[in-house]
Amino acid sequence: MIPPAHGAIDILLVEDSPTDALITREALKQAKVLNRLHHVEDGYEAMDFLHRRGEFTDAPRPGLILLDLNLPKRSGLAVLAEIKEDPHLQTIPVVVLTTSKATNEVEAAYRHHANCFITKPVEFRDMARCIRALENFWFSIVTLPPPADG
Repeated sequence: MIPPAHGAIDILLVEDSPTDALITREALKQAKVLNRLHHVEDGYEAMDFLHRRGEFTDAPRPGLILLDLNLPKRSGLAVLAEIKEDPHLQTIPVVVLTTSKATNEVEAAYRHHANCFITKPVEFRDMARCIRALENFWFSIVTLPPPADG
């Protein structure tokens, strides 16, 4: 569903696994999520996208970030910390979507102000159900901040 107040909200998927990225993209498609999905593969690309640097100078400001924690080059926790410390980015909701169930990672994500922590389901149908729930919550129930540029 596209929120009526702001039009389509861009989603930034930060995911290094091509398989997990494809599963997420297909789950969004199956859930009929109409929002635009942008995909980057590591923590440095994520920050370049968010700060509109390098190849991402025309990148839109995402209304939601789906963030894997296990990233090459720069960890998802480091990315999360930087996002939530930056006054221009900190209002963007960040959903940690990772394979980890480790208590220390869950606690660390919330200490860095993750908006929620979801362990990726293994089965595609469960992932699709998870994405539908995310779509319903973030785009139908929650009032998101306006997509103001900082």
